[in-house]
Amino acid sequence: MPTIVLRTAAAAALAAALLTTSACSGGSGGTKKAPAGGATDTKALKWGECSAPDAAEGGGQAPPVDWQCATLDVPLDYAKPEGETIPIALIRAKARNPKKRIGSLVFNFGGPGGSGITTLPSAAKDYAALRDRYDLVSFDPRGVGRSAPVLCENDKQLDAYYAQDSSPATPEQEKTFTDGLRKYQQACQANSGKVLPYVGTENAARDLDRIRQALGDPKLNYFGISYGTELGGVYAHLFPKNVGRAVFDAVVDPTKNSEQGALGQAKGFQLALDNWAQDCVDRGEQCRLQGTTVKEVEDNIVRLKKQLAAKPIAGLGDRMLTETMATNGIAQALYSKELWPLLEQGLDEAEGGQGQLLMTLSDLLNGRDQQGRYSNIGAANTAISCADSKDRYSLEETKAKLPEFRKASAVFGDFLGWALLSCTGWPVPGSWQTPDVSAPGSAPILVVGNTGDPATPYEGARNMVNRLGKGVGVELTWKGQGHGAYNSGDRCVQQAVNAYLLDGKVPGANAVCTPGTENDEGAVPTSGTTPPSGKA
Repeated sequence: MPTIVLRTAAAAALAAALLTTSACSGGSGGTKKAPAGGATDTKALKWGECSAPDAAEGGGQAPPVDWQCATLDVPLDYAKPEGETIPIALIRAKARNPKKRIGSLVFNFGGPGGSGITTLPSAAKDYAALRDRYDLVSFDPRGVGRSAPVLCENDKQLDAYYAQDSSPATPEQEKTFTDGLRKYQQACQANSGKVLPYVGTENAARDLDRIRQALGDPKLNYFGISYGTELGGVYAHLFPKNVGRAVFDAVVDPTKNSEQGALGQAKGFQLALDNWAQDCVDRGEQCRLQGTTVKEVEDNIVRLKKQLAAKPIAGLGDRMLTETMATNGIAQALYSKELWPLLEQGLDEAEGGQGQLLMTLSDLLNGRDQQGRYSNIGAANTAISCADSKDRYSLEETKAKLPEFRKASAVFGDFLGWALLSCTGWPVPGSWQTPDVSAPGSAPILVVGNTGDPATPYEGARNMVNRLGKGVGVELTWKGQGHGAYNSGDRCVQQAVNAYLLDGKVPGANAVCTPGTENDEGAVPTSGTTPPSGKA
């Protein structure tokens, strides 16, 4: 079943992804026997030229010539360190000022299921100030891209899967829906059963420490975004003494189980939709949509969704825009304020019977390119989420929870409520109800929360700070819109994050950035505390 993926990217990168993406290749996607001496031996990385990505990585052109790619072999099962290994694909751009180089800065851009080797080159301009003193590094986590990717259904089957009714209203529709889920899960087991037990976040965090060692860094300097904050939190728990300068942006709430997290997303996306609708109302006749109040604008969206459930409209090629695809497209446009005009245009066109733009946005969320090829982001997202979460909801339990989801959001409630069934019947049991991110002894971690974030609601930042522990989590609030803060381009946020990563200056208590209020010195007070980094 299609779900709203916890992912992030700059608006420009999202818009560019409508046309093409960049990536590198490195290594095969299979498993192999560990070399003599066992997989516990971390060897130096062999960096080389990056080639263009294949369809499973998202397609597109090779990154610029100054980017390098490598592969690191890690244990498939850390309980058997001398057993089979899997490749972890990496990419880097070396620091522009080697004399002042701090070390490597490792990024995870979210998902779970997002490819770091496709995302980092396309988003690198957002992190140009950091590249002066850091090697910018990212990777495909296990199960993603070329790192032993999880594969489920083929492209034709996925077209049908992502178009299916995700909010069934009759027993017949419920059977069709659950049958579709079962078929998808069976395909995942048939095509990737060997890796499914090992793609969880704890194993990915252990991979992160192998990456740190292979890079030659005594501490892990880390920038985690969206799901990357959960991965970073688990890493800090497992390896607190190995944490250097770390930033968590667009924070996944470590106190919420899958139901609570989904309900939080329903509320978060509804808040973002309210803010978008208010902007439309405030612009009056300049807005293309009907309605003089937020409620009227959103009621028209609910009405459109009902019409699409009864009768889909023309989309791209011979595909029709369904209610599920329209909901996906609306959600995608709420990830960045810069995409708000596309949502307005897409809804206006859909009212007129043309669903191409909303379908394009939906395809972007699901990892489908213009040639009809899917990346493995959806498969990896499901596999990693289900390997992590113990929660398995029955049909009856799910239906009983729907009223609360509908109360949270008339547009997204059903969509996210029915998604609770995504892991029911999954062939691998989950590891936790919620991740343990307590990290006593860790260096300070800068945790950035956005009050208008749809996918990772703001309260998650404070909960992450509390769970990391006293003296570890340091909160910075941004009063903005969209998913994430640093990639918004807000000068105050970027100054605060850069000051920490480059100079070790931690923001003062209760630091807040409000768009339009930054000053030449930076709007965030700093304490001057200097935590350890990869290099003094």
